[in-house]
Amino acid sequence: MSFGFCTALASFSWILSFILICIETITISKLQFCGPNVVNHFFCDVYLLLQFACTDITIAQLEITILIVLLVVLPFILIVISYICIISSILKIQSLTRRRKVFPTCSSHLTVVSIFYDTVSGIYMLPSKGKSLNMTRVLSLFYTVGTPLVNPVVYTLRNKELSKAYQKMHSKVFDAT
Repeated sequence: MSFGFCTALASFSWILSFILICIETITISKLQFCGPNVVNHFFCDVYLLLQFACTDITIAQLEITILIVLLVVLPFILIVISYICIISSILKIQSLTRRRKVFPTCSSHLTVVSIFYDTVSGIYMLPSKGKSLNMTRVLSLFYTVGTPLVNPVVYTLRNKELSKAYQKMHSKVFDAT
């Protein structure tokens, strides 16, 4: 991948994200709000804001649904399709040792992606009835803080030197007790 193409992809991602969020922000800013002005959450999520709206929120909910499809469902489908292709290619490799080298690379990415998509779908794609506010907070915390925190750990454990150092430290700690 060339530097120019990488820059174009990153720029497209930033610009598209900015435009999509601006559309939602403008729609929500046109709503009238009433009731308590305290959001009982650790960040101001769009669904929580809509609960305080006194006007019709149908358009905002429709926009959110479209954004979820565009920004969550479609990328997830593309990731699943790519992993089906990757796994089928890996299974075609004749050498068992080569297969064992390839799978850890894929499993690291798949682990991080699974953690992110599982928590996001638990918050935004499952019906809100029956979900407690505490459960929503925990899931929100996990996908906003947990996934970025786990990401370097998952990828670092693939590094042989760090993995050996971790095993050495782990054995010293548990052998001493």
